[in-house]
Amino acid sequence: MRYDPSRSILAGMDTAVLQARLQQMQRDYLDLMSGKKVISGSYTQGDGAKSVTYSMTNIGQLTLAIRQLQTQLGIISSPRRALSVGFR
Repeated sequence: MRYDPSRSILAGMDTAVLQARLQQMQRDYLDLMSGKKVISGSYTQGDGAKSVTYSMTNIGQLTLAIRQLQTQLGIISSPRRALSVGFR
């Protein structure tokens, strides 16, 4: 089955919004891979304690999300199923 952008969960979103989100996700990915992104951290602010946690599973999910956005924007084509060849 071919990827149909009009039937995607992202269908109807503004292209500029998708492109901006893709760029942010790609920056986040590079930061995680290079060690620049905090893996786990917490701090206290006037309105209470805040914390953020990233894990290696986030990298896999982030990669899938990046590929989905790239496909939706037509940057990459959707993955194709492998063909099998048979001889008689």
